Amino acid sequence: MIDDIVATRVEFPGWRGDEIPGYLARPSGDGSYPIVVVLHHRDGWDRESKEIARRFATEGYACILPHLHHRSAPGEAPEVAAKISWDAGGVPMEQLIGDVEGALAYLGAQPFAAAKRGIIGYCSGGRQSFLASTRIPFDATVVCYGPKIDTPPADLTDANPVSPLSLAGDLVGPVLGLFGDDDRNPTPEAVGAVDAELTRLGKEHRFVSYPGAGHAFFAVNLPAYRWEAAMAGWAEVDGWFDRLLRDPR
Repeated sequence: MIDDIVATRVEFPGWRGDEIPGYLARPSGDGSYPIVVVLHHRDGWDRESKEIARRFATEGYACILPHLHHRSAPGEAPEVAAKISWDAGGVPMEQLIGDVEGALAYLGAQPFAAAKRGIIGYCSGGRQSFLASTRIPFDATVVCYGPKIDTPPADLTDANPVSPLSLAGDLVGPVLGLFGDDDRNPTPEAVGAVDAELTRLGKEHRFVSYPGAGHAFFAVNLPAYRWEAAMAGWAEVDGWFDRLLRDPR
């Protein structure tokens, strides 16, 4: 573990060149570090999501957490922007892709960034990490209880017109999925459908579901937090990124 890190707010050009905030965390020492993009949960760019970014920095990654709801209410508290964004239908697909590309371009241009890059998302961010990986060649992807990866036709909208699973043939890097057996969104049946499709497509992936855990079991500030599932999940994430993002020794 690395004790000395740097963590700060930054701004970078996202979709269509819009300046959006990000939270950057990295080891403070000299060197180059693999990139990890963190996509926050439904409730937004909050303290707990920033803590996850700092955790990755202590593990030796250069991490960026883009504020995906910023445009909905610039300058407002993250939870206010998140509510306004969701009331309007959520983050549009192309906007999400553009903001992730912008975060990668910004972080990748820094002298401390290595070439390997991963992405992880929680809740809605899990769905978005899967979606982003169908358009952007990540070396490693992690989906934490992402709902509606196999989006029902009735839930498609003009802003999000396709199911992420329908794009799974374009995935490049391996996908780790972490889920709870007690979750209702996604249900174990929905997780099984995604698992089966990735298997059919020959896409490298590993799905793990934890008994006694539901949605948001990583969220330390919520009643849904489950310590055993979260600790086991972090071990999976650390092993996944270590194998796929570290330079070979």
